[in-house]
Amino acid sequence: MSKSNTSDKKVAMVTGALGGIGTAVCEKLLAKGYHIIATLSNDDPERTKKWCDDNGFDQNNFEFLAVDLSDHEKAMAAIQQTLDKYDSVYALINSAGITRDSSFKRMSYTQWKQVIDTNLTSLYTVVHPVFTKMLQQKTGRIVNISSINGLRGQYGQTNYSAAKAGIIGFTKALAYEGASSFITANVVAPGYTHTPMVETVPEHIMDKIKETIPMNRLASATEIAAACMYLISDDAIFVTGETISVNGGQYMS
Repeated sequence: MSKSNTSDKKVAMVTGALGGIGTAVCEKLLAKGYHIIATLSNDDPERTKKWCDDNGFDQNNFEFLAVDLSDHEKAMAAIQQTLDKYDSVYALINSAGITRDSSFKRMSYTQWKQVIDTNLTSLYTVVHPVFTKMLQQKTGRIVNISSINGLRGQYGQTNYSAAKAGIIGFTKALAYEGASSFITANVVAPGYTHTPMVETVPEHIMDKIKETIPMNRLASATEIAAACMYLISDDAIFVTGETISVNGGQYMS
């Protein structure tokens, strides 16, 4: 298989690339000259074109990879096939995630499983082939997006909080395994952030949430992306297994 002609650029993979945080991450990666493998759940050329147009992105700087992360075998095969096109992949930022909120008493097994599969189990599907490639390269940066609610818990989010807490444990263990090969693995744990997912919260509830944040506002997706970019930069070469909270002081561990 011929390699992609990106020899003058570092390559990064971003999951959940078309989401609020994923878009901000892509914008910052492009500003640093990266070529991006961007995953999305469905093959939708019209959507990706509109996304690029809306954000002023050049589609030539992307390879869009449609994968259903709940279908492990197909998704992992597609990811591996894509990775094989590139000599190296320097960074992986995992920002894919969903919510299916409900009090635990009323939570269905389907609600539990969908969130655990998409937010946590999918890390195996995505990270395993990328981490293996990074071990061969003897370098790499992995950033996994957790959440404030993975650190403190949240009413109505036993599934989401469990998955996001699991991401932190996964990343700490991975950091041990990658360190001798100069691979770092870290977590960014956002607080409530201006994203399409959070903006569905009713205004009166959001006002109450803001009252619990010392800075009295939500984070911007750009602020979350900035933390990710620090962790893949040369300035963070000695930082691994850590969790950076970006929550305006709402929760301090």
